[in-house]
Amino acid sequence: MLPRVGISLGDVSGIGPEVTALALARPAVRRALVPVVFGDGPTLECFPLFRRFPRVALEDLGRTTGPAVVEVTRLAQKHRVPGKPSREGGRAQYAFVRAAIDAMRAGTVDALCTAPVSKEEISRAGIPFMGHTEVLADAFGVDVLMMMDGPRVRIALATNHVPISALPKLLTVEKLVAQLQLLSRSLEPVVGRKPRIAVLGLNPHAGEGGMLGREEVEVIGPAIRRARSKRVDAYGPIPADGLFARPDEVGAKYDVVLAMYHDQGLIPAKALDFERTVNVTLGLPVPRTSPDHGTAYAIAGTGTASCVPMMEALLKAARLSRGPGAGAAPGPRRPPPAR
Repeated sequence: MLPRVGISLGDVSGIGPEVTALALARPAVRRALVPVVFGDGPTLECFPLFRRFPRVALEDLGRTTGPAVVEVTRLAQKHRVPGKPSREGGRAQYAFVRAAIDAMRAGTVDALCTAPVSKEEISRAGIPFMGHTEVLADAFGVDVLMMMDGPRVRIALATNHVPISALPKLLTVEKLVAQLQLLSRSLEPVVGRKPRIAVLGLNPHAGEGGMLGREEVEVIGPAIRRARSKRVDAYGPIPADGLFARPDEVGAKYDVVLAMYHDQGLIPAKALDFERTVNVTLGLPVPRTSPDHGTAYAIAGTGTASCVPMMEALLKAARLSRGPGAGAAPGPRRPPPAR
């Protein structure tokens, strides 16, 4: 039986709807999964493919087996114009994600693939939102890791959408050890052994022994040693510029890289293979993937957006839902945040 992959449509004013439709029309995708699209009814009706999908209520998904559309919103035309985002569109794209999470909890989808959203537009709509990864971690009460899974290198992030100024306080020995354990546990079924993990430094030249910053000496190095004592095959701290200077050697020597912050990891991931690198959330009970690009308002509705990143994300979600180990072992549960 093919896995059922939930798809949140993303910002209806971005390229999410069109690349989703194009990707789902590809034979390779149709052979790999059964799509369940959470989105806006009038937007989906613009695409012949989605007009063929039956409309199913969220609570009735468990009684169906084929492709389906869950109509979460019905936006007015002025709120779904390509290239012109709106506050109503911001609310809608967040509602698509929440509906998909409800389906994940109910067990009516086997994986989730999220089309691009706009953090700015969701926030302008009055909804605190730092990203899919943070919302999913909060929804399931687990610690997670964002990992860019590309054909040449995998790169996970110790921190996600936070300002550079906050990094020294956010990086702790305990946090890094837990992340290295999660990374090792998640990838062991995928690579068939303990994965070799390259851990980057935070400062230039990995701190030069403390001359350019103390984080490597006081936090990152001790975390690596403690993780190794727990049978995690971790190495470092390694200077990022030196490691990525020979990208083909990175994949040959290490199974994954743990970067300390967003741009340190995403710049090489996107530079090496933008179209085929997939954002994977590790630690969730259900696999989640996303294409490694944004809403692309400038080209929305022009018919020029490539569907390859969305296709790769959908295929990855389908593969992870079947194992081995789903590639995303659940992380340790943490107490729900105070409301």
